Amino acid sequence: MPSKETVRRQRAFGGTLGVVVLGLALVYHFFPRVFHVEPSMNPAHRAMNLGPAASLAPASTVRLPEPSEVDAGPPLTLAPTDVVVARLSKKNTNLPEQLSADTPEVEALIARADKALRAGQLAGDDGSAVALYEQALKLKPDSRRAAQGLFEVRVRLVAEINQSLAVGDADAASDLLGTLKLIPDATDDVNQLQVKLKTLSQVRPLLAKAATLLQQGNVDQPAGNNALELYRQVQQLDPDNAVAAQGTLQVQRAVLDRALAAVAQNDFKAADEALTEASQIAPESPALRDVHGRVDSMRQARANGLLGQARSALDSGNLTLAQQLAEQAKAISPDLAGLTEFGERLTNARLYASYKPGQVFTDRFVDIPGQTPSMVVIPTGSFQMGAPDNEVGREDDETPQHEVTIGKGFALSRTSVTVGQFREFVRASGYQPDSVKLGGASVYDEATGAMRDDTSAGWQDDYAGKNADGRMPVVNVSWNDAKAYVDWLSQRTGKTYRLPSEAEFEYALRAGTTSRYWWGDGTPSSKVENLTGSGDRSPSGRRWSNAFQGYRDGYWGPAPVGSFAPNAFGLYDIDGNVSEWVQDCWHDSYLRAPRDGSAWVNPGCGSRVVRGGSWGSSPEQVRSAYRQGADASVRSGRVGFRVLREL
Repeated sequence: MPSKETVRRQRAFGGTLGVVVLGLALVYHFFPRVFHVEPSMNPAHRAMNLGPAASLAPASTVRLPEPSEVDAGPPLTLAPTDVVVARLSKKNTNLPEQLSADTPEVEALIARADKALRAGQLAGDDGSAVALYEQALKLKPDSRRAAQGLFEVRVRLVAEINQSLAVGDADAASDLLGTLKLIPDATDDVNQLQVKLKTLSQVRPLLAKAATLLQQGNVDQPAGNNALELYRQVQQLDPDNAVAAQGTLQVQRAVLDRALAAVAQNDFKAADEALTEASQIAPESPALRDVHGRVDSMRQARANGLLGQARSALDSGNLTLAQQLAEQAKAISPDLAGLTEFGERLTNARLYASYKPGQVFTDRFVDIPGQTPSMVVIPTGSFQMGAPDNEVGREDDETPQHEVTIGKGFALSRTSVTVGQFREFVRASGYQPDSVKLGGASVYDEATGAMRDDTSAGWQDDYAGKNADGRMPVVNVSWNDAKAYVDWLSQRTGKTYRLPSEAEFEYALRAGTTSRYWWGDGTPSSKVENLTGSGDRSPSGRRWSNAFQGYRDGYWGPAPVGSFAPNAFGLYDIDGNVSEWVQDCWHDSYLRAPRDGSAWVNPGCGSRVVRGGSWGSSPEQVRSAYRQGADASVRSGRVGFRVLREL
């Protein structure tokens, strides 16, 4: 039967070997480069306590790890025993003040004690390190080497017991504790270690069960029967338990693996949930930082990929798919760069066919040389259509005032259609305008100062029936002529051109204002439109009987288009120069009028709406809310039109 000392040595060796294995595992976990990258390892990290037979360098020659090394790695409890002893020995402040050198006899005892210490013969007989150091102190009580040696024996035993406790070897810890009781001044250490040993007996079954659950895959679920809960229980009983700490990191690793698996399936919501759970397990672990970085990198890559696909879908005109892809990208990465800009592009595409509010453009004809009038994009919005009850000059057909919402952008020609543009249409299409087909138009008579019918006047003439310059707004055209022109534009461009609805016209005219006119409530302070001004004179010196007082624009009759200031939407002559045909049929009030900006049309109606002031309109007829009806065949030297393009 082996002796007690042999059993003790075997257990010590087994416990130490356990420390080595666990130490290697922790080093691999915290410092993987030691095994994979760096060819030269720090000796202090390589050193292992291989048992009682391992050589023990004097405390003065043992290299202590730098503070950064100690703080970065596993707990000091799991460091090699020599490192623990060397570090704690330097903290020994209870050494006696030596008054004289050790005698040869004392030195001999210390030498024998050092040899016993290195051989692992710590206590229990006269040849043990403890007995020899005590003999030396009896001969010379102030021997610092003897006192230090005795201290190192105690520290070594305490370190080995702590290591045995850390790896769960209660038998080895108990045997070593029996030896520690023989060491002088070890009562406090014995008491503390006995408490730890008792705690070990409580946590060992918990650790064993946790290991089983971990192996079975029950790392954090189900509630009440998982490894994480058991490791947490152990840490409450024994906060410094290294096995529980390592087990907790293994649990976190399993949860992090779930996060990576979820990312592989593009399930970033599940990945985030797993990362949140992992952060609650070990908030500062290197593994958590690593996986967090990898998930974020994959998140950005995936979100950018989806956003790129969304841009491609938008470019191809598939707005529904573009929006779906953008929403997926936002769900993955809400702060993704480029999402805001894409959202604006998508809105513009949905509302303005990828144009922007205020943008000016022209469409080229697809089958013949030529292009459309210059168009400007009108923004969406809502406004109060009609005149408020307190507006001076309000008429019944301008009521009731009601809200209209323009939910889809459109483009409106910046000016009225010119004589030159209408001439191009007549030449290319062969269309015969009503002034030719029906004969004549209503023009201004300088002699009487009133409008008169002239059977010879036509669309190529001006307001007075004389040949018109190509830059002048076309007048003496009927609603039917205007409709024929926009239909021709649609055919030539492949886009949808039409006359604006009455609501669209008033919305564009007001341009966000609620005043009587788009420039304010009274006489303009600058030249904003071609209006009836008290300062204007006809060729024969006539004056307006009802005009804007103090205003003079220099024209009696229409001016070349675009001669004055645009309103806030970039439209010229929208409330002056010439009045304009719109798409709607005439109704004598707004009862039951559409509220979405669409035209109010009755099948077969013969009377249409004219909007906007002209060169000959009184101030009351220039109000933003003013409207009048006219037969669709009417031709007048005061009425022209502009075109709308749907987006």
